Amino acid sequence: MRFLLPLLALLATLSAPAQVLKTPQTTTELLAHAPEGVAPGKPLWLGLSIRHAPKWHTYWRNPGDSGLPTQLNWTLPEGAQAGGIHWPGPHKLPFGPLMNYGYEGDLLLPVRVELPAKLPPGPLAVKLAANWLVCEEQCIPEQGEYALRLPQGQAVNAHAARFEAALAQEPRPLSAQVAARVDGQHLVLQVSGLPAEWKARQNQPVQYFAQDAGVIDHAQAEQAQWQGDALQLRVALSPQRSESPAQLGAVLRQGEHTGSLQFTLAGGWNPPAVTAAPAGAANPTASDTSGGFTSLLLSLLFAFVGGLLLNLMPCVFPVLSLKALSLVNEAPHERHVGAAAYTVGVVLSFLLLAGLLLLLRAGGDQIGWGFQLQQPWVVAALAALFTVIALNLFGVFEFGTWAPSSLAGWRASKPWVDQFATGVLTVAVASPCTAPFMGAALGAALTLPTAGALAVFGALGLGLAAPYAAVALVPGLARRLPRPGAWMARLRTLLAFPMLATVLWLVWVLGTQRGLDAATALLALLLAFALAAWAWAQAHQGSAGWRVLAVLSLAAGLWWSWPALNAPAVGPAAANAPTQQTWQAWSPAKQAELLAAGQPVFVDFTASWCITCQFNKRGALADAAVLADFQARGVALLRADWTVRDATITAELRRLGRSGVPVYALHQPGKGEPMLLPEILSAAGVREALATLSPRP
Repeated sequence: MRFLLPLLALLATLSAPAQVLKTPQTTTELLAHAPEGVAPGKPLWLGLSIRHAPKWHTYWRNPGDSGLPTQLNWTLPEGAQAGGIHWPGPHKLPFGPLMNYGYEGDLLLPVRVELPAKLPPGPLAVKLAANWLVCEEQCIPEQGEYALRLPQGQAVNAHAARFEAALAQEPRPLSAQVAARVDGQHLVLQVSGLPAEWKARQNQPVQYFAQDAGVIDHAQAEQAQWQGDALQLRVALSPQRSESPAQLGAVLRQGEHTGSLQFTLAGGWNPPAVTAAPAGAANPTASDTSGGFTSLLLSLLFAFVGGLLLNLMPCVFPVLSLKALSLVNEAPHERHVGAAAYTVGVVLSFLLLAGLLLLLRAGGDQIGWGFQLQQPWVVAALAALFTVIALNLFGVFEFGTWAPSSLAGWRASKPWVDQFATGVLTVAVASPCTAPFMGAALGAALTLPTAGALAVFGALGLGLAAPYAAVALVPGLARRLPRPGAWMARLRTLLAFPMLATVLWLVWVLGTQRGLDAATALLALLLAFALAAWAWAQAHQGSAGWRVLAVLSLAAGLWWSWPALNAPAVGPAAANAPTQQTWQAWSPAKQAELLAAGQPVFVDFTASWCITCQFNKRGALADAAVLADFQARGVALLRADWTVRDATITAELRRLGRSGVPVYALHQPGKGEPMLLPEILSAAGVREALATLSPRP
């Protein structure tokens, strides 16, 4: 199946594990601690060490007003289980009007590992894939892969002091009575039975760190008042909070000398008084939002409709239309078998693509729909595929003439094979596209269990296959197709041009990812492909030397283009620089800063490989009336470029219930979730959304 080659290229680009990773912002390393030796039943600790450069910081499990928590994804021997991060007590990190929670200086995030009763012989191999966001005035997403081999039966104590210090900094469970109630816009905690050292330092300020986002106003200072040995703490609540969380977890800190304490109130602040239960050390799971698509049935419906509309994309329509017109020459039985084979090819290909996406996400990769186009080799492979299809439509060669006579005879006896292959090809050419309804459906799919997610991708495949299957299975529709004639040859040639237009777009995508040299190299490679296809076709006219020319030209093209195609990425900012100075680069901190200042924010989540994104960018978002409305209402314009993989953007898309681009979010100060606009924008629709904002005074 030709479309799997780009995916294999994607896997080949994964970086090799390292021991120590250094950047200008951080120095990171995977550490181990096994004081009684690496053996079943003995304590084994692993941890990511992060040494921050001065003024840089990373984030706690709840980052506060902006930021992302560090994520650790382990690969361990069979049967071994890694627990959650034992987070050290956080610190407050003010940034303008915002308040974040995190760490500066030296940090170790320990994780306890339970080993199975029986271990394989030899050293114990462990691997870690980590992602973190490091910030000063700007934020930089970083990631690393690490590997260790630990000798069995031997103590590992080289970093004992660091693990002991990190575990000592973990908040202790609070064994005390806690009463929680809401008083207006404040959460009031009444805590009795605090440790003696806390009572002795009643002049020290008390800080409250919410374990869950969206509950409190992080930037508002706490108000602590001692009443004898009891502490009353008033914490400002977030205006966008829920009425009462299912559990209210928090960490309390009093200065730097008494350590920190943690508690969890079952039932939140309802009922008004409960006993605090010690907070566990389990790694928190970020709450997922599905953008309102909480029903699997609704997600399946939207996926099916998105698949239907995917047939209208310029890279899919030529393949579908030619296959549909070929039905007029087939008997009813052949049409029925072919429709079934085509549908199976489409659905199975979507399920394979979905399985790879889910597998990579489970391994810690922050990816979504269109992830393959973030790899230059995938872009180059798709450009070559579209070029070959265009050459076929122009009549330079016929696919059937390439096969040996024995294979051609086998295909003739089993015509369903061609229909199945066409289904696979349709998915390959459709994979770069996003149709309306797809974004919401696939965003919901990636929050579902594996079976539900695969069902949504299957529904997308059924929607894509439905028009062709309907024409093949319903006699009345087949009879409405035009009769064959000379016009079909002209139509076939005409349909080659949308394919070349897609090639042009893919060359531009590669240019934004790797620069002008890479785009030129890809054009040279496509020229070599075209020459090779033409020369190979000539071999059937009597001379095998043409095949030698085909192989040599293709090899020369690959040899010449390899260095430029393998060049480093130019980065998202250079990849898709805003066409107007009014647009700024998006970041969570920038968005939060603007909203805190009372300014509405419009975020364009885009990528250069997203056709719909470019249509909207040059259409509705360039409309003079729309730009005037943006200015009249004081809307800040931010652009989140996903051309090259960006874990921060992926996390924000997931929070919004989406898994791919385009996504358009209109944020209003003082409101919780943003207004999400449709994938295909109209100037009238954008202006209608902006009309919900108040004019700028």
